Amino acid sequence: MRRIHHLPLTLALLAVTTAALAPAQTLPPGVRKTATLAGISEYTYPNGLRVVLFPDASSPKITVNMVYMVGSRHEGYGESGMAHLLEHMLFKGTPTRDSIMKLLTEKGANPWNGTTWFDRTNYFETLEASTGENLRWALEMEADRMVNSRVSRVDLDTEMTVVRNEFERGENDPSSVLEERVMSTAFLWHNYGRSTIGARSDIENVPIERLQAFYRKYYQPDNAVLVVAGKFDQTQALGWINQYFGVIPKPTRVLETTYTAEPAQDGEREVSLHRVGDTQNLLVGYHIASASDPDSSVFDVLAFILGDAPSGRLYKALVEAKLATRADASEYELHDPGMFLMSAEMLKTQDFKTVEDTLFRVVDNLSKEPPTQEEVNRAKNNILKNFELASNNTATIARAISENIASGDWRLRFLDRDRIEKVTPEDVVRVAQKYFLESNRTIGRFTPASESPKRAEIPTPIDLTVALNGYTGRAAAQEGEAFDPSPTNIESRLTRVTLPSGLKVVLLPKKTRGGTVVANVGFHWGNLDSLKGKSGAAQAAGSLLMRGTAKHTRQELQDEFDRLKTTIRVNGSLDGATASVNTLRAGLADSLKLVAEILQQPTFPASDFDEIQRSRIAAIESARSEPATIAGTARNKHVNRFPLDDPRAALNSDEQLARLRATTLDQAKQFYKDFYGASNGEVSIVGDFDPAEVRPLIEQLFASWKSPKPYARIPDVYTAVEAVNQTLEAPDKANAYLYAIMPLAMDQQDPDYPELVLANTIFGADTKSRVWIRIREKDGLSYGTNTSFTASSRDKRATFGLGSTFAPENVLKVENAFKEELTRLLKDGFTEAELKIGKEAMLQERQVDRTNDGSLAGLFVNQAELGRTMVRETNLENSIRNATVEQLNAVVRKWLKPEAISYFKAGDFKKAGITK
Repeated sequence: MRRIHHLPLTLALLAVTTAALAPAQTLPPGVRKTATLAGISEYTYPNGLRVVLFPDASSPKITVNMVYMVGSRHEGYGESGMAHLLEHMLFKGTPTRDSIMKLLTEKGANPWNGTTWFDRTNYFETLEASTGENLRWALEMEADRMVNSRVSRVDLDTEMTVVRNEFERGENDPSSVLEERVMSTAFLWHNYGRSTIGARSDIENVPIERLQAFYRKYYQPDNAVLVVAGKFDQTQALGWINQYFGVIPKPTRVLETTYTAEPAQDGEREVSLHRVGDTQNLLVGYHIASASDPDSSVFDVLAFILGDAPSGRLYKALVEAKLATRADASEYELHDPGMFLMSAEMLKTQDFKTVEDTLFRVVDNLSKEPPTQEEVNRAKNNILKNFELASNNTATIARAISENIASGDWRLRFLDRDRIEKVTPEDVVRVAQKYFLESNRTIGRFTPASESPKRAEIPTPIDLTVALNGYTGRAAAQEGEAFDPSPTNIESRLTRVTLPSGLKVVLLPKKTRGGTVVANVGFHWGNLDSLKGKSGAAQAAGSLLMRGTAKHTRQELQDEFDRLKTTIRVNGSLDGATASVNTLRAGLADSLKLVAEILQQPTFPASDFDEIQRSRIAAIESARSEPATIAGTARNKHVNRFPLDDPRAALNSDEQLARLRATTLDQAKQFYKDFYGASNGEVSIVGDFDPAEVRPLIEQLFASWKSPKPYARIPDVYTAVEAVNQTLEAPDKANAYLYAIMPLAMDQQDPDYPELVLANTIFGADTKSRVWIRIREKDGLSYGTNTSFTASSRDKRATFGLGSTFAPENVLKVENAFKEELTRLLKDGFTEAELKIGKEAMLQERQVDRTNDGSLAGLFVNQAELGRTMVRETNLENSIRNATVEQLNAVVRKWLKPEAISYFKAGDFKKAGITK
């Protein structure tokens, strides 16, 4: 499913004092402190604005999240999609600020975005917190666009087509459309039955006057909650909020409370969908209680018990039994009563009726065969682990509580965590019996109601003032150190060693929020000759690594991960294997031992091999008719001209399927035996750990695990190719795709590399770039369009290209717009203003990236393999910082040749009347 309401997030809490008992705090006039929990405080301003502050002195970032209590639930007749359309419009600018997207990019915000859902719309940006200036700027900007956004006819004319293209992208995915149909059939009256994207006719025809009225009605301080999280001074922040938001008057209009309630469903409902596709999908939905109801926590546990892989009951009954390629369960827990969804995906050759009957049997057996205490504990351990791991990122918390705010109160997140801890097997059975009724479900058939139909009466949302009365929660998580993410400081704190075994190790110990630590491992093996023809076996071997070891079954491994509060990913490929660990200090040693065990003692279960093969076949079949797949395959085939047995070969769908079907389990086992080992590899660890304990452990775990065959890196060879322009049909697809590509004989050591990276960013790689502004902002042709530039670390092989999605009838407009912008660039060059903005944005974004420990760990592994240090990062950034507009324009004209660019377009052009 596309969405599970309860995000993996919580705080480790102990008792905290209430606002009334907290030390006195000087507040702006009229501002009241209304709630305090887990280091988070809420304030109310005289104009109705609510403010939630979550200070974290150890964070190098600041996140501002503006939540408005308006979503598709609030839309009237003819207004479907209006909340989402308005979300787009608020990036267009105000009388004093032009493009908000451009301004955010210039500030180096990462991430930033706006999102719309049933109950709310939110806008967020994460910025550097080295000074308070970024916070002040973000608060002033959000206050400005709250009431001064243009929302003009001119902007709507271009943005409407962008949103329509986003609508068309969703129409390409049969599973997404099926979900919309099930929701609209299940909800006859409530607006949850209407997709947030809206009806195409409403998107295309909305009068600007109605959109402006909608904006003036809902974008007001008394309908908003402002969340600020990260490193900031609370008193200063409250003062700035008062300065920029406090001056906005409380509106005189009264917001109506939505009152439409969905009646109890009185019979099974049916919906069918017939579209071009290559797999079958079953989706079953049941009405459930709202997010504020105590039963919502039981549904979290129930979704895991049913939908988890490999322990889930649906997974075992459908996927392990080879009836389906995928099975899942999730829930939409919302302000009003929502939905519980179960799904299954099948190949065309698999029997739909058998899958449907099996799914219902699993649901019915929840009463006959109640969940065991082990099943319930496993679910709770997994959910609570994810809560705790995610709690250490204040930016994540700032965005995630948008859902809880929309459901009634941000404190609901912590109350829900507490409720999950108390869920029992009896609760799961009770809830299943209460809601999983035949009369309460929407599937693919219709059954007349009996004379005395049994109906599920869905409770109304509870009064949260009662539920939260006296609730104090727990203490906030341990704070980390204030870390300087500059390359020089990072290098000064690094330990780089080569162990006696030859393994290269990079260590960066530092205090982190909650004691988190991440580790990355990379091993390399084989060479061009020894790996020829081995791709299928290598893929199969790598996919089976985490399916069980000599000591632990797949389920036992997952249980160990949950016990250790760790997330481990191990993947094997043709020329190597990677592993990543995200855990807490206490779990690091055992997590590394599990990584070694997974890599060195896999059991390659036959049943899992069959399951993975079926799943991959289904994935290829499902994607083969997609425009992006068709165009991307043609592009890859054009520039990668290697024989099919070459490790670098590009394969189409038929070739991928043939390779999959020809691969056996014995071949996978033999590949593992011939190649796997740690003779050539790197390990990096970043976070809260003791290097003196870790170094000998790494040597102990991997020193004796030698690679059977010699290793030599496979070169990435540059091949000059002729330019082509191909138009490919993708029948019955509402969206089309275009790829453009030009190979270049360049590597990252080339003196022109930094300038070309910078030039690509300014030209087309971000939301202030020329290509984005032309194709999306000005012409309104595409929801997503961007250029790309990549270069090999060591080989003379690079590519420059474009990717764009659009309506099929606009294919020539998109292609010509890109060509025109490239011609203009080569003729006129960049301006000093563009260069200045591009430099600042790139350098700030790179600085923000280095505040992420996972990104650092990945960078260190790559540096160890290449023999680099952070000095290269400094040199690269200095080259960017010192680049002149003359250098930039000279580099662009030297390397970018319009006549050498190939174009690959896929879509339903025949239906659109476009000829080749």
